[in-house]
Amino acid sequence: MLRRRVVGRAVVRTAVVGGTAYAVGHHAATKSAQQQQMDAQQNAQIEDLQQQQPQQAYQQPVYQQAPPPVYQQPAPPPQAAPAPPTGLSPDDINQLQQLGKLHESGVLTDAEFEAAKAKILGI
Repeated sequence: MLRRRVVGRAVVRTAVVGGTAYAVGHHAATKSAQQQQMDAQQNAQIEDLQQQQPQQAYQQPVYQQAPPPVYQQPAPPPQAAPAPPTGLSPDDINQLQQLGKLHESGVLTDAEFEAAKAKILGI
C-alpha cells in the first residue's frame, strides 16, 4: 500500500512538471509567432512606403565650394532701463522694504503697517 502511494505521487509530480513545461513552451511559441507576424507586417508597411516614394536616380553628388563663413560681432547686452523717478529717496525705499518684511512676518499689524507706510510716504 505504501508503495502504491509513493508511485502515485511520483506520477502526479511528473505530470505536473510535464504539463507546466508544455504550457511554458506553448506560450513561448505563441509569443514568437505573434512577434514574427508583427515583424512581417512592419516589413510590408516599410516596403509599401518605399515604393510610394519617387524613384530618384542615383547620381554622383556635385560638390561646390562653400563661401567662407561671415563672422559678426555679438550684439551688445541690452541696457536696463532706468527706474522711473518715484520721488522717494533710497532711504525711504529701504524703510518701506523693512516695513513690508515686518508686516509679512507678523510683527506689525495691518493698521500699524498702514500708519508707518503713510508716515514715510508723507500721506
